[in-house]
Amino acid sequence: MTRIIGHVKRFIHEESGMGVVEILLIIVVLIAMVLIFQEQITGLVNNIWDSIGNSAKKIY
Repeated sequence: MTRIIGHVKRFIHEESGMGVVEILLIIVVLIAMVLIFQEQITGLVNNIWDSIGNSAKKIY
Protein backbone atom coordinates (compact mmCIF):
# COMPACT_ATOMS: atom_id res chain seq x y z
CA MET A 1 0.00 0.00 0.00
CA THR A 2 2.82 2.43 0.81
CA ARG A 3 4.35 1.68 -2.60
CA ILE A 4 1.17 2.85 -4.33
CA ILE A 5 1.04 6.01 -2.23
CA GLY A 6 4.68 6.70 -3.11
CA HIS A 7 3.90 6.32 -6.84
CA VAL A 8 0.90 8.65 -6.53
CA LYS A 9 2.95 11.28 -4.70
CA ARG A 10 5.69 11.15 -7.36
CA PHE A 11 3.10 11.41 -10.11
CA ILE A 12 1.49 14.46 -8.51
CA HIS A 13 4.81 16.24 -8.00
CA GLU A 14 6.19 15.41 -11.45
CA GLU A 15 6.46 18.59 -13.51
CA SER A 16 7.31 17.14 -16.91
CA GLY A 17 3.67 16.52 -17.86
CA MET A 18 0.96 18.92 -18.89
CA GLY A 19 -0.22 21.29 -16.23
CA VAL A 20 -3.68 22.46 -15.34
CA VAL A 21 -3.12 25.79 -17.06
CA GLU A 22 -2.23 24.13 -20.36
CA ILE A 23 -5.27 21.86 -20.21
CA LEU A 24 -7.57 24.80 -19.40
CA LEU A 25 -6.14 26.80 -22.32
CA ILE A 26 -6.76 23.91 -24.70
CA ILE A 27 -10.35 23.57 -23.46
CA VAL A 28 -10.97 27.32 -23.83
CA VAL A 29 -9.60 27.31 -27.38
CA LEU A 30 -11.75 24.30 -28.32
CA ILE A 31 -14.89 25.90 -26.89
CA ALA A 32 -14.14 29.16 -28.72
CA MET A 33 -13.66 27.30 -32.00
CA VAL A 34 -16.96 25.46 -31.56
CA LEU A 35 -18.75 28.74 -30.87
CA ILE A 36 -17.15 30.46 -33.85
CA PHE A 37 -17.81 27.61 -36.29
CA GLN A 38 -21.12 26.48 -34.82
CA GLU A 39 -23.12 26.97 -38.03
CA GLN A 40 -20.57 25.18 -40.19
CA ILE A 41 -20.32 22.28 -37.75
CA THR A 42 -24.11 21.98 -37.56
CA GLY A 43 -24.38 21.99 -41.35
CA LEU A 44 -21.67 19.38 -41.70
CA VAL A 45 -23.27 17.08 -39.12
CA ASN A 46 -26.70 17.47 -40.76
CA ASN A 47 -25.23 16.61 -44.17
CA ILE A 48 -23.54 13.53 -42.74
CA TRP A 49 -26.77 12.33 -41.08
CA ASP A 50 -28.75 12.96 -44.28
CA SER A 51 -26.20 10.98 -46.25
CA ILE A 52 -26.37 8.12 -43.75
CA GLY A 53 -30.18 8.18 -43.87
CA ASN A 54 -30.25 8.12 -47.67
CA SER A 55 -27.77 5.24 -47.76
CA ALA A 56 -29.83 3.32 -45.21
CA LYS A 57 -32.98 3.80 -47.33
CA LYS A 58 -31.19 2.27 -50.32
CA ILE A 59 -30.32 -0.83 -48.29
CA TYR A 60 -33.86 -1.38 -47.03
